[in-house]
Amino acid sequence: MRYRTLDPKLIIETAERLEGRVAERFPDAGLRGVAAELVSLSRDLAKAAKALEAPIWWLRGIIVAAVIAGALIFLFVGTILPLIHISQADDAVQSVQGIEATINMIILAVLGFLALIRTEERIKRKQVFRQLHGLRSLIHVIDMHQLTKDPAALSASFKPTSHSPARITNAPDLARYLDYCSEMLSITGKIAALFAQSVNDDVVIDGVNDIENLASNLSRKIWQKITLIESHPAALPVAAPGPASQAVRLPPRAPRR
Repeated sequence: MRYRTLDPKLIIETAERLEGRVAERFPDAGLRGVAAELVSLSRDLAKAAKALEAPIWWLRGIIVAAVIAGALIFLFVGTILPLIHISQADDAVQSVQGIEATINMIILAVLGFLALIRTEERIKRKQVFRQLHGLRSLIHVIDMHQLTKDPAALSASFKPTSHSPARITNAPDLARYLDYCSEMLSITGKIAALFAQSVNDDVVIDGVNDIENLASNLSRKIWQKITLIESHPAALPVAAPGPASQAVRLPPRAPRR
């Protein structure tokens, strides 16, 4: 069962490790603060997802009390007349009307009971979407940080304007920066999946899928930039001189007589 469920502790550890890597390579970048926020949010959402696994006992107690109270009221009113009254001509019509009213009350009681049962699902669903809203906002913040990281800045013909933002002109650093953004987006998708794991609800699963699709689409856009960086001449490794080029050329030998 270890590899069939997501472990919140491992997700948090992955986010913490990513924060340390960003801090070491880009200590003054705003991405470091985003990574720290991702760690804090992953801890909070992991606790929230764990709390949603437990049933809402106070709500279930209210439902049970409402069902018992309704059953007692139903028995007290006693809309079903004794069958012996049906034999009487004067009471036959009233008996039929009483049975019809009883059927209507039973239908309404069943519908009300089902509505009470689904109340817990609606409450948990509302809590999930409140948490996912903050996660969606963080995904857009990550996208804003990679927005100005353009591979065109590596070109020698690139001329920044007075309003141009600060650029990373080193190809490996730029690729690593974008890779960190892609990893953050991947972690957000895994955090969202914790709620689908805790709450087995179709609406919640659809909301989690929307978060994962948003993160995947933005990550795909980032990897298009990384591909352009890797194909740029500035990112190509310089071939080291081989042993053949370092060998000393010997003068040609004289032909043997």
